[in-house]
Order: sequence, then structure tokens, then C-alpha cells
Amino acid sequence: MIRNFSPVILSAILLYLGCGPAAEQLTFSPGMQLQRSAVFRADTVRIPGADSLDRPVLTISGEGVTVDFKGAVLVGNDDPTRPDLFSGLAIRVENGSRITIKNLTVKGYKVALLAEGVDSLQLIDCDFSYNYRPRLKSIREREDLSDWLSYHQNDEDEWLRYGAGIYLKQCDFALVRNVRITGNQNGLLLSGCNDGLFYNNRFHFNSGLGIGLYRSSRNRVLHNQLDWNVRGYSHGFYERGQDSAGILCYEQSNDNVFAYNSATHSGDGFFLWAGQSTMNTGEGGCNGNLLFGNDFSCAPTNGIEVTFSSNALVGNRIEECKYGVWGGYSWKSLIQANLIAACRYGIAIEHGQDNALLDNLLLDDSIGIRLWERDRQPADWGYAQQREVASRAYRIEGNDFSKVAFPLEISRTTDLQIKGNQFASFRRILTETHPNERLSYVDNAKVAGIDTAGWAVFPDSLRVAPLPDGMDAFLPEEHLRGRKYILVDEWGPYDFRSPAVWLRQVEGDQYVFVLLGPEGNWKAIDGTGWTSVNPKTGTFPATFFATRDPGATELSLQFEFVGEESTDRFGREFPRGTAVPFDFYRYEKQLDWEVKWYNYGEGTAPLEHPEAFLALRQQVPAASEHRSELAYAWWDAPRPGIDPEHFATFASTNFEIEPGRYRLELTSDDGVKMWLDDQLIVDRWDQHVPTTDEVVVELGGEHHLEIAHFEIGGFATLSFRLTPADR
Repeated sequence: MIRNFSPVILSAILLYLGCGPAAEQLTFSPGMQLQRSAVFRADTVRIPGADSLDRPVLTISGEGVTVDFKGAVLVGNDDPTRPDLFSGLAIRVENGSRITIKNLTVKGYKVALLAEGVDSLQLIDCDFSYNYRPRLKSIREREDLSDWLSYHQNDEDEWLRYGAGIYLKQCDFALVRNVRITGNQNGLLLSGCNDGLFYNNRFHFNSGLGIGLYRSSRNRVLHNQLDWNVRGYSHGFYERGQDSAGILCYEQSNDNVFAYNSATHSGDGFFLWAGQSTMNTGEGGCNGNLLFGNDFSCAPTNGIEVTFSSNALVGNRIEECKYGVWGGYSWKSLIQANLIAACRYGIAIEHGQDNALLDNLLLDDSIGIRLWERDRQPADWGYAQQREVASRAYRIEGNDFSKVAFPLEISRTTDLQIKGNQFASFRRILTETHPNERLSYVDNAKVAGIDTAGWAVFPDSLRVAPLPDGMDAFLPEEHLRGRKYILVDEWGPYDFRSPAVWLRQVEGDQYVFVLLGPEGNWKAIDGTGWTSVNPKTGTFPATFFATRDPGATELSLQFEFVGEESTDRFGREFPRGTAVPFDFYRYEKQLDWEVKWYNYGEGTAPLEHPEAFLALRQQVPAASEHRSELAYAWWDAPRPGIDPEHFATFASTNFEIEPGRYRLELTSDDGVKMWLDDQLIVDRWDQHVPTTDEVVVELGGEHHLEIAHFEIGGFATLSFRLTPADR
């Protein structure tokens, strides 16, 4: 029985009991601001991203504010197929503490959520997928050096140029839980954030980083799926990674715990670097971090990279990487009870000191442990000038080497304890000892076989307890696993949620493809440039064969898939039973390039005397060649007799082509000019890092292309690509 209360009091009682009228529900509008708790309607709202991150769609601030978006979706761009054009900031959080944001989806922006100076921020049950990612230039047969990433500087928020699902700056005690970020370049980026907890998140299938830390300490990163954060890999052609990583730990990020994460199939599984300040001064580093019980397998480069620092790596799984652990200049580091299998190098450390390599299982590696020092240090490394960097003082104890051809490769290294190790199925235990140092063994054993079942045995004092509600983040046994399943195209890594066709092998005119996708049926429906294809239909996974018409320059295949629900590379969803098209396209026009190299001097320097420099092409070259592809990357002189620091490259070609719109892509380091039919169309005449210029032109019939390039010191590259503009 309800007594006679006033309407105001009765309304308050009903609201408290949960049976009154619903609280006001908001919807997005451009430039809106919130300074109180609120609930949103579960609408999908489209608000174009601004051309600057300074004008967010929504700004949230205040103390103790909770905003429940109830599944609302904010979309910043109507065309999801061009994520390289996404711009603007969706949500900004500032000037407050104890702010909670939950149940929000944001897509189509440069940055989904940026928070600065917010204490105890909580982001829960959100989805910040399908935001900005660049269009990659690397192709199947060759890497484009402009795709390399550089996270070395972020004191001025340089990382924002790469976009992010979440960017947190100076946000201490943050909690990020059950958030999904896929189809971006970057997932979660932390700058100056301490004492946070980041767990049960899915930051995977991005083309840059899963999680990145910069000057961020005492955080816990646990139970996260961080697989396939990768670029710069083409199976059988190149394995560069291009500084992508599942986890990046940079520049004075100390005392963090990384445990129970799956960061497989990423450029590096875990990438730690002390930072430029340490390189300049020799002080600091990224120290005291603990990597426990993670899976860092199937990295194109390093399962774990930890350099110029002191850390602990315990109980991790590292399989099928180039380097299982790369630990250059590591000191007082512990590498214990890790499984390191099928790697080219198990553990490789140059110029390390006082490191302990204990109780690891090294299985099927080419080289088990490699320790060495170089003849001299780079002159511009303050670290090497300020610190003692000799390779010395290692404990190598209790390790099991099974089917490792060369368990120990040690040179120019002193003061080693090598004892209690077991060796089975090897070619030579020790190679390349220092000529003035005799290494002794104590209680090591050569055995017929090694029990690999219980490799993760270590003291309880090193163990990290899993979180009570921490999810099992590791890949299920049935998931495709191995570096051959790192499949990268112009938009980043393939995520297995949609039908796709990938070129695996070319033998003469025979092309071999692998078809992957959800459960269902596919069929080949059309194609150009082939004399035969086989089979015509099937289920995934499948191998598909096509024979090329020798005279074709455009090769295409069109397929159709009907089966389980699927989500394409741009986040578009297709219900079960929908006919989903997918295709393959490849342009194979060959050009006949004439390439000439010259040395230049003070009177023909390209920046001071450009006309004299260009006149070099009229002289007899120091070296020359003809080739069908213009794709160079030079760490040294391009040819004998050429000055690696001061050389000119001139390339020209005459060609005939079918009428149409074409995209010309030119990657250079350093300066470059390009002329089409004597008209200057690219003019980047300066010193720069690898950079790609694109020009779309109308072509048809006969044309002439000419390129002038100069190198002014350091690395050099020159690469050209011609493709139809509408593909």
C-alpha cells in the first residue's frame, strides 16, 4: 500500500525502486560536452571527423562521472573502405577523475578516444575498431621502406600521427577492461601513465601496435589478446615487421608486469627499448619489467626484444621467430624457464653483462644461445661512451638443448659459468670461442633425449598470480598458427573473419593460391588473364590453381562465398547465408628501365647546384644496368666505385600502355624528381626519410618516364610502382 506522498516524493521513491519513468537518454551532437553522469540511447549516429584532433565530437569531464552509452555507435566516415582518410577525434576526456565510460562503439576517426590528465579513468566493454590505418605500400615480392614505423619520440605526442583506438596521456590508475580494437593501426597507446590495469582486452589484427607504453611505469598488462599486430611480412620474401609489435615498451617505462597475454604473429611479440634519452646519456632505461607466462610466438623478427635495460623474462612461450630473445646490451637480466622453439636464434645478446640464462628449454632452434661483442661502438651512441659495454659475466645454467644444431655460439665474451645444462641431438655444442679465453664445463651432460613436457618450472617467487576474472587469452588449438598465416595486404593483417584469396606461389605460368574464410562454400565465378583455373568450387581452407595467359598484364579472379556470418576487412557485416563476393587482382606490366649511377662533388651538389647535378646524366656513368623493376634499398654503395654517401641515380624508360587512369608511386630517400613526358610530376628535392609520393595520371599509348635521385648520407632507397588507379 502506497501512502499519500507528494508527487515529487512519490516520483523519487518510484525511481529508487526502478519502476519510475526512464532517465533522460542522450544522443550525440557535434561539439557536445558532458560534466555529469549520463545514459545514451543505443543509436547509430554519423558525425564526420574534423580535420583536427582539437575538435572532438564529445568532451567529458568532471568528478565521479559515469557515462553509459548503452551500445550507441558513433561513426566518423561514411566510406569504411578508405581508413587512410579517416580524421578527427570522437571522444575527449579531460579535467577530472573517477570517470567511467562503458558500452560505446566508435569507428571511422583518426583517434576514437583521447584522455589527458584524468585520474582513475575506467573504459569498460567498449569497441574502438575500424578507425584510422594507413594504406601500406609494401607488396608481395618487395618491401616498401616508407612503411617503416618510428615510435622513438613521443614527448610531444608524436604517436598521434599514427592514430589510435585509445590514447591515454598522464592518466594514472586507469582501468581498461573488455575493450575490443581491431582493424586500426594502433590499439591502446599510453604516454606518461602509471599504476594502471589493462586486462581482458582484444587488441588484435592491427597494422601497428596492440599496446604501446611510453614513460609509463608500474602498470599491469594481463590476459589480453594481442595477436596479429603486424606489417612488413611476406612469407618467403621478407620478414621485417617494420617495428610493429603486440606490445611496445619504450623510453623509461619501468616496473611493469606483462602476464598471460597472447601476442603472437606480431612484428615483435614484445619490443622494449630504453629510449633516446638513455642512448644519449647512458642513464635510465626500461628496467624492472616482468614478462611472465605470455605467448610471443610466430614473430617475423623477435619474439621478445629487450635492449639497453635490465628485466626478467620468465615462463614465456616463443616459437617460430627469427630471434626468440634479442637482448642487445641487456644487463642484470633474468631469462628463465622459457620455451624457445623453432627459432633461427634462441637467445642472442651482444654486449650484455651480468645476465642469467637459466632453466630454459631450447628446442629445434638453429643456434641456441649466441653471445658476442662487436669490434667497435657507434661513435654517436652516448650510451657506449658513458657505460661499460663489454660482453661478460653470464650464468648459463640448467638449460635443455634438444635438436639444436649449435647450442652455444660464444665469442669475445669473458667470465662465463656454463653448468648443469643438457644437450641432445646437436652438431657441435660450442663454436667461436674467444681466442684468448678457454671455456670450461661443469656438470653438463650429453643425453639421448630430453623430456619437454614440464619446461615451465621455476621458483614460486617469480610467479605472477592470474586475475580471478582473467580470461584465457591464448589462441585455441584449432586456430591456424604459424608465420605462413601472417597474411598482409595494403590494409594490414588478415583476420580470418571473411573469405579471402592469397597468392602463395608462382612457378612459370602456374599460380597457386590459398583460400581462407568462415565455414561455408565458395565458387569461382569469373576471371581475366588465365587459360585455366581449378577447382571451381569447394570449402575453406582450399588450394586453388590458375594458369596465366603469357600475354596478360592484368590478372583477376572473382569468387563468391555463401556460409556462416562474416565481417570484412572494413568492419562490414554479412549475415549467414549472404552471397559475399571476394577477389584477387594483380597488375604485372613490365617496364624496361635504364639505370645510371654517378658520384657528385661540391660543384655538383644537388641542393646547392641542382642544375649542375642534373647535367651529370649527360656524362658517362660510373655504373649502369637495365632492369624490369625499379626497386632499390641501399645500406651501402649501389655499385663498386660509387660513394655511398654522395651518389646520383638516374632512371628512364619508354613504354606503351592501354588507355586509362594510373597511379604512379615513387618511394625515395633522399631527394627525387620524376618527369612524365618531360613534365615534372614529383618534386621532393630535399633530404628525407623513406617517403612515398603518389600521382594519378591519364595514360594511353607511348610515354616516357625519367627519375633523378640523390643520396646525401645514410640509408637510401628508390622504388617505383605503376598500377591502375581504380584498383
